[in-house]
Amino acid sequence: MSSTTLAPVLGDAPAGRDWAVETHGLTKRFGDNVAVDGVELLVPRACAFGYLGPNGAGKTTLIRVLLGLTHADAGTMSMLGHRLPKERARALARVGAIVDEPRFHSHLTGRQNLEMLASSREQAARQRIGPALERVGLAQRADDKVAKYSMGMRQRLGVAACLLADPELLLLDEPMNGLDPAGIHDMREMITALVGEGRTVVLSSHLLDEVERTCDAVAIVDRGKVIRQGPISELLAGTSVVLQIECSEPDRARGLVEQAGMGAQITAQPAGLDVTLPSGTGRAVVAEISRLLVESGIALYRLQPVQASLESWFLQVTSRLGEPE
Repeated sequence: MSSTTLAPVLGDAPAGRDWAVETHGLTKRFGDNVAVDGVELLVPRACAFGYLGPNGAGKTTLIRVLLGLTHADAGTMSMLGHRLPKERARALARVGAIVDEPRFHSHLTGRQNLEMLASSREQAARQRIGPALERVGLAQRADDKVAKYSMGMRQRLGVAACLLADPELLLLDEPMNGLDPAGIHDMREMITALVGEGRTVVLSSHLLDEVERTCDAVAIVDRGKVIRQGPISELLAGTSVVLQIECSEPDRARGLVEQAGMGAQITAQPAGLDVTLPSGTGRAVVAEISRLLVESGIALYRLQPVQASLESWFLQVTSRLGEPE
């Protein structure tokens, strides 16, 4: 790509005050590899926001660019209304971040590690050590050496380190990685509580199911590009609905639904049918199918509409990438 096609020089665009993170045309290259490719990103304040994509999609690189750990080649960006890189110091004063796995001195205790980190911040940071350990559930293990901590405990200690800054914004890179089911549950509840206090949590992840459970909104990234973003409820609103039907006569039920001309795709299941209805199908169509089967003398054991999951929607979207218009 020639230099004439690059996005504006970093810092030229004014920062929006309504967004926790805002980028326009953000680009980062490593030689011929474009890790972040013209990213347009708007992260609302006071929400859990998922930056979602497969491994190698450029998620970690974007976080590193925002934090100033690597420079951007083009585009504009801001955090908490502060333009980057010009006002990065002001922005980072209220940002906590975990990039890759949290690193601590294993021969020191959790509390001692936080004391070392707090010493480089304002004096109030030392007063936040106890509450931060309490918040992440490590108060009873704070005086154990980090060498004895599990992966989940180290992740929680990483969040406690973030809280020393009393952050408005937390950037968490793959925070569920390496956690067992109990650790994932604890992390999810912690993120929900932080958002409940009015903080913004941006987490990068390739775990679609956990993002759907944890986040209010997402950006889907693939090969360095953001291909969709918005509230999860809105992204899924236009997806197809699968009507799961268990009944006394599946074969006859299939014929009746096909004859009704509703544009449904029908798949036989061991106990009945899966009827995939077109996107935008209203509840009246579901009621009509129920009426049709019952009035035809078919006993209904179960009729349940199931909205597409974020995972199935993501696979649908990414499978269309590269197809001709």
